[in-house]
This record gives sequence, C-alpha cells and structure tokens, in this order.
Amino acid sequence: MDSKGRVSIPHLFRRVLEAGDPDWVDGKNPQIHIVYGDGKRDFLECFTLRAMDKIHAKIERMPRADKRRLALQRLYVTHAFPTSVDETGRLVLPAKLRDKIGLAGEAFFAGTGEAFEIWKPETYEAVIAEELTADDAFDPDVDASMYLSGDEED
Repeated sequence: MDSKGRVSIPHLFRRVLEAGDPDWVDGKNPQIHIVYGDGKRDFLECFTLRAMDKIHAKIERMPRADKRRLALQRLYVTHAFPTSVDETGRLVLPAKLRDKIGLAGEAFFAGTGEAFEIWKPETYEAVIAEELTADDAFDPDVDASMYLSGDEED
C-alpha cells in the first residue's frame, strides 16, 4: 500500500471484478463494494456488483423483522463502501477503512470467488488458524455474514 492508501489489485482479481460489473466495458473502471463491517470484522471484503446483488436478494427473501436480516442489512448496506478500481488497477482505501483493520504497508489479498478479502497479513495468519463453526441460531456476537450460508437459492 502506498502513502495515499492505494493497493494494487492482483491481475486475476481484476478480471473477476470486470466480469462481475454488468456495466463494465473495455477502458472503463469496474465498480465494486467494499464491506468493512463493524467491530467483529478485521478484514475488508470486496464484492463484484453481481455478487452484491445476489447478497441483497438473499437478504430481501428473509422476513423483515428477522434479527438476522437486520444484522445482514447493517453489514452489507450500512457498512459497505461503493467504489471503483482506478485505471491502473489500484483500489484507494480510505483512511477510515485502513484504520479499521490496522492496515499500514503490506496488504494480504485472499480470493473467495466473486469476492476477495483484504487483510493485514499478521491478522490473516492468526485468524485463519482458528476453525469457524456454523450456528443456525442468531448470535449477535458473531459476524453476520455466517447467516448467508445454507440458503441454496441465488
């Protein structure tokens, strides 16, 4: 990461972002959403527009008063930052997002299909070592994204 908060997106990730932006054409910068979340998240998650549309559709299918829906709306709508990749394939991370995950210097990119995560390298190593367990009941102390699993419809 440079002094202005710009990180270079790996080439293969850029192709995924272009393919996931329905308005992208050669010479245009792909649009993405960076989900930064609340205090339970120590990474940034970058989604293609198509992937974010799928997430929003899943949330919309949930009952309005469901606490899981409210938590997911906060995560994927309120705590999301729409932006675009610049013409040189870099992403500008605002200071608020860098500070949230303690990012200074090197960033670690982890691909997850239609999305990728940006981590502080030391944090990634520590977190990935722990196993995550799924829980079907609502737990306000866990990262709300876990509630997207198990829904087979897109």
